[in-house]
Amino acid sequence: MSDVTIRTPLTELAGVRHPVVQTGMGWVAGPRLVAAAADAGALGILGSATMTTDRLRSAVREVRSRTDAPFGVNLRADTADAAERVRIIVDEGVKVASFALAPSRELIARLKDAGVVVIPSVGARRHAEKVAAWGADAVVVQGGEGGGHTGTVATTVLLPQVVDAVDIPVIAAGGFRDGRGLVAALAFGAAGIAMGTRFLLTSDSTVPDAVKARYLAATVQDVTVTTKVDGLPHRMLRTELVDALERSGRAASLLRAVRHAAAFRRESGMGWAQMVRDGLAMRHGKELSWSQVLLAANTPMMLKASMVEGRADAGVMAAGQVAGLIDDLPSCAELVDSVMAEAHATLRSLLPTH
Repeated sequence: MSDVTIRTPLTELAGVRHPVVQTGMGWVAGPRLVAAAADAGALGILGSATMTTDRLRSAVREVRSRTDAPFGVNLRADTADAAERVRIIVDEGVKVASFALAPSRELIARLKDAGVVVIPSVGARRHAEKVAAWGADAVVVQGGEGGGHTGTVATTVLLPQVVDAVDIPVIAAGGFRDGRGLVAALAFGAAGIAMGTRFLLTSDSTVPDAVKARYLAATVQDVTVTTKVDGLPHRMLRTELVDALERSGRAASLLRAVRHAAAFRRESGMGWAQMVRDGLAMRHGKELSWSQVLLAANTPMMLKASMVEGRADAGVMAAGQVAGLIDDLPSCAELVDSVMAEAHATLRSLLPTH
């Protein structure tokens, strides 16, 4: 465990030793990875979007049984059971609630009233301004290099925009894997970095070895963006399946989505009525067509095929561009130690003493 620390508004806010966040990736950020990241001094975040509410509660308790360190839970704010999930976070004494989509003013207030730190993720300055005005404690801003659903503006352009626009701590995501990146983010005015792909590729991650091997073999050119999974820009490894999706027609895409919607309903414990309500909320929030709403069911099930079942041929592999630069599988402790040691060495080289 590293004794090297850098105190920032993020470490003060979340009560963690290091200004590093392990993001709440669905099917990946389970109790084992989150506890390992938390023990390493980072802010580990459970990915709850793919969990039933019962599974979420048991996952929170499992993390608690593995570590005494603070951790968080990532939620989707647009689901019909968001309030119930918030209640679980409050009941279980979770330190941080993060959101993949901007939470409502009411959800933020409910969490803050209970003493929970609220950290939404955004991909645009205007979204950061909105959640800051609603009372968010900090914000994760992801540039286009980041994995999964992503935008088109690079982190180096988006990050300083957001830092200048809000007066709450900003956590940089998209393109980070090491201590040099942490120093760069701090220089831009960020309070820390958030990493997904880098934590996915650790020995503490439960992603099957065969899938990890596909990531490690990838070059930067093997990471692409497609809209063929769910109608939204999604950064992932380019595979034979992704190429086939790119060639598939509309009818085949919708048929696949219907099958995946039925499977996700069983997996998440949702009823059809709740899925329709969530679909209406998604349409309202993002101005999506019904076909795009239906396609959204593809994402969790196609990720599950690879991240849980190890079927790289039948699943997609969300990946930041940094996947092309990663060639090892350290433990979370080794990763965080190396990030902090390199950050300090970089700072010393930039600011030599006389």
